[in-house]
Amino acid sequence: MFKEIKYRGQLLAIIIKRKYQKEGISFFTPNEFSQQLAYMKHGQGHKISPHVHKKVPRRVVYTQEVLFIKSGQVKVDLYTQKRKYLESFILNAGDVILLAYGGHGFTMLKPSEIIEVKQGPYVGQEDKVRFEGK
Repeated sequence: MFKEIKYRGQLLAIIIKRKYQKEGISFFTPNEFSQQLAYMKHGQGHKISPHVHKKVPRRVVYTQEVLFIKSGQVKVDLYTQKRKYLESFILNAGDVILLAYGGHGFTMLKPSEIIEVKQGPYVGQEDKVRFEGK
């Protein structure tokens, strides 16, 4: 239901399958990640008190992105930072993946809709290096 993919001790990705459930709040990412990922499950009537977030300067070195598979089926290929292929995973509608480090590529196995969330500001092609995959 929840899988961490590591290479030489570095967390490359986190996959949360759609059937994952746990009461309360579960954070999957370490505090130092620039992209935070959590799951919340609360009963009817549970309240989260209103709040605002303080202005806190942060330094982002790597783009980390979260993909929500809204529909379809997607194969994700994971690579090391040096572009070495590691392994592939199949994601289905309702699955979520956090891509933290290393490289990645995608093949749509079925017509798919994906929602992507990542830090900004967006710097276009200056943000990535494309390479030939497996």
